[in-house]
Amino acid sequence: MNRFVLSLATVFATVTLFSCGAQKQGTSTGNPSSNTSAASGPSASDWKSAVKGTWTLNTIDRENLPSSFTIKSVFEEAPAECFVGSTWNFIGNGKGSITFNAQGTLCAPGASREIFWSIYNPGKGLGEPQFQFKKIYAGDKAKNVTTGYRLDLSYSDGNKLVMRMPLTVANGEAYLVFNFTRAN
Repeated sequence: MNRFVLSLATVFATVTLFSCGAQKQGTSTGNPSSNTSAASGPSASDWKSAVKGTWTLNTIDRENLPSSFTIKSVFEEAPAECFVGSTWNFIGNGKGSITFNAQGTLCAPGASREIFWSIYNPGKGLGEPQFQFKKIYAGDKAKNVTTGYRLDLSYSDGNKLVMRMPLTVANGEAYLVFNFTRAN
């Protein structure tokens, strides 16, 4: 009887161990930018662990966004093309930075923006966790900055991260999809 209980506990622990983490959220089709929501996605702490580190933003895709729709600025910072190739560093204590690498008329290669980031947890049954950050300017303290940005967390497998920025357009909701790969 004790061996049976021990075996059952081992199987349960193994299943629990391999099912935890921010592997996939809303990707029942295997498509990282799919918005199909799983019954219960990763927790905020799972996402925080998955997001920590240094990431390179490879592409920004448009989802359900009319081709005629022009995006002049992302995060009230720079045009989308200036973000492609940027390095996003998320330290575990919430500090972070975005370093721009793209060349272009309105881009500033080598410029770095300090940020403070966290995973927003709306609470059980009130929605899925979201990535949030606020820009920190020289002399600012994160606790005094009251404005920021939130992105939906769509997918992470340890080497790839997908976040989606919801946009409201005339024909409904659209997204900018940020596709990252781990840099370290």
